[in-house]
Amino acid sequence: MVRSINDTLRRIPIWAVWLAGAIPFAVLLWEIATGGLGVDPVQEVEHRLGQTALYFLIGGLAVTPFLRLTGVSLMRFRRAIGVICFCYVLPHVLAWVVLDMGLLWGQMAGDIVKRPYLLFGMLSFVILIALAVTSNNLSLRRMGGQAWRRLHKLVYAAAILAAMHWLWAIKVNEVAPIFWAAVIGVLLASRVVIRRPMAWTRPKRA
Repeated sequence: MVRSINDTLRRIPIWAVWLAGAIPFAVLLWEIATGGLGVDPVQEVEHRLGQTALYFLIGGLAVTPFLRLTGVSLMRFRRAIGVICFCYVLPHVLAWVVLDMGLLWGQMAGDIVKRPYLLFGMLSFVILIALAVTSNNLSLRRMGGQAWRRLHKLVYAAAILAAMHWLWAIKVNEVAPIFWAAVIGVLLASRVVIRRPMAWTRPKRA
């Protein structure tokens, strides 16, 4: 059963992942065009982009634990998922810089220093820039496998910082950021607890 699923997954082209990843952005553009974003559209755009980025970040983190638990491999899609995450993070930050803050650089710098959730968000953004820029085979060859993997382990820090960014930003008791922060915690813990594929997911020797 697992082998059949993996064979099917290997036939899915990477561009299909990109196409699926573009759906939330297309929906957002439609709602912008039709005026469906409520009384504060700028804030809604920021929040939707940021939340979608976090969902894809979590999706990338889930690939390895999912493989270890089920034997189903989504590894060939993980790089695309990570870059799609960045494709939502970048406009999320740009929406804040341009639409919310109006390119007032001094005020932005002051806010980042004074408000911890902005600092957490920016630190996560800087990490994700480094990961997105090096998410290609050329960078892998130039850096070497060990250094490349060491750099990309920073995704764990980016995920924690992103979760703290959302948690610290909320002003009321919202369930969603608490839930997704817990999901991130479980995924990171699972990488320590489940170091190898479960015995029943490994192919039996003849």
